[in-house]
Amino acid sequence: MRIRDLGVIDDAVVELAPGFTAVTGETGAGKTMVVTSLGLLLGGRADPGLVRHGAGRAVVEGRLELPADSPVAARAVEAGAELDDGALLISRTVSAEGRSRAFVGGRAVPVGLLAELGEDLIAVHGQTDQQRLLRPARQRGALDRYAGEAVAEPLARYRETYRALREVAATLEELTTRARERAQEADRLRFGLDEIAAAEPVAGEDVELAAEAERLGHADALSSAATLAHAALAGDPADPEALDAGTLLAQSRRALDAVRHHDERLAGLADRLNEVGYLLADVAGDLAGYADDLDADPVRLAAVEDRRSVLAQLLRKYGGGENTLAEVIAWAEDGSARLAELDGDDERIDQLGAQETELRAELAELAAEVSAARQAAAGRFAEAVSAELAELAMPHARVTFSISRVDDLAGIELDGRTVAYGPHGVDEVEVLLAPHPGAQPRPIAKGASGGELSRVMLAVEVVFAGADPVPTYLFDEVDAGVGGKAAVEIGRRLAKLAESAQVVVVTHLPQVAAFADRHLVVEKTHDGTVTRSGVKVLNDEERVRELSRMLAGLEDSELGRAHAEELLAAARAPRHR
Repeated sequence: MRIRDLGVIDDAVVELAPGFTAVTGETGAGKTMVVTSLGLLLGGRADPGLVRHGAGRAVVEGRLELPADSPVAARAVEAGAELDDGALLISRTVSAEGRSRAFVGGRAVPVGLLAELGEDLIAVHGQTDQQRLLRPARQRGALDRYAGEAVAEPLARYRETYRALREVAATLEELTTRARERAQEADRLRFGLDEIAAAEPVAGEDVELAAEAERLGHADALSSAATLAHAALAGDPADPEALDAGTLLAQSRRALDAVRHHDERLAGLADRLNEVGYLLADVAGDLAGYADDLDADPVRLAAVEDRRSVLAQLLRKYGGGENTLAEVIAWAEDGSARLAELDGDDERIDQLGAQETELRAELAELAAEVSAARQAAAGRFAEAVSAELAELAMPHARVTFSISRVDDLAGIELDGRTVAYGPHGVDEVEVLLAPHPGAQPRPIAKGASGGELSRVMLAVEVVFAGADPVPTYLFDEVDAGVGGKAAVEIGRRLAKLAESAQVVVVTHLPQVAAFADRHLVVEKTHDGTVTRSGVKVLNDEERVRELSRMLAGLEDSELGRAHAEELLAAARAPRHR
């Protein structure tokens, strides 16, 4: 992690490593800026007052080594980030004016994404930090992981049943709350289907009727035109002297027939006239038949118009974009299917109601099984954490779990009560602490002082080690108010926790720092700032000098050095791990 222009830090690199890293330094040297930097890097509040005086902005950059299957990596890639050889680069800038920007994998992202990633990356325990495990939801999740299969197996079945119940309840609610709307829809469908059934429309019927109405409405004009056309072609019986097309054509044919044998070309024309004669005779006959068949029937015309009016109403109500009777018929088919569905809803409501009752009873049984497993695990947890606290200078502290339920008339029946339920069961889970005999157990955030709280959280994390998937823990002032043997025990438990996770501890106690796998010291320069070389990894000789300073206040005190070497030797002994 690189830090620039943050507080007293000018430009420094913090080289964290797997296992247990201790960060030490004189008061005011900037140790807390390491904590602050990690907080900023993982979505903490940006305070412009943190920007070093005279600088325009503070910058914190970090490189996170993540497993290939890490959900953090997946979420970052989903946000557009790119991994650098399996690592994720993140950075945060805070300007002196208070503006803040965040980058993940080379992509600008909302600061909220850093906080989201931080939830699964690091657990910060300090006197002023918002602790992960102080939230009841986290405490319940941690207890479930601690309980293992005893909770996981019934909880998985509970969640499956819960999802099924939610689906059934949602469908049932939709059907029952929309009963009036469904009844109105069914009435509209029945009216429309009855209207269409009474009319019995046939696809294309409207087009045929329109043509018939047009013909009947102009019957006189059509008859007169056909009669005149027939007379012009075949002659008028009332006027035998009048010339007609048939007579003129016959004259033409006779004239050509008399001389056709003299010229083949003319003979061809004569043949064509013969063809015209046949066609003219056919047309004349058809015109005569058309005129005879055409009848100006007012009754039929009225019937056609009435039918067209009925069909026009159906088209207006039930026709589609093309406004055809085929669309009206299709509407009736769809309407019949929908009405059958609506008419079957009452039966379906009864079936869903019975199914909901069965699922609620099954859910209650599974919830009781989950609760019993949690209660059993909570007892083991309380004993384990209380035993840890006894070794951390809190011998009279007792930790318990409050596992309660909330009454809810819309809930499920369990042990004679109707209680609220959710995807995690019916239990409200919270860790309680009684710091001394006679004290009432209270939520750990309220039952412990700042220094005690860090020790309580250390004890909790040690017990939960391996069950809580967060890969990194940061403890600030975990050793506040303790010393001697208790300090040694704190160091030992931090080392134990570091066997399954990365642990970073800001400490002023040599007994704690001696257990670290890597020791960082923060040193100021003569002008009061921390430069790039001001955060350094100590070798064995330098660790002895730093521990001597922390013990005796003198780096080169022979007594302090002897004590420091003794501390390191004791911390490295196998029995302490």
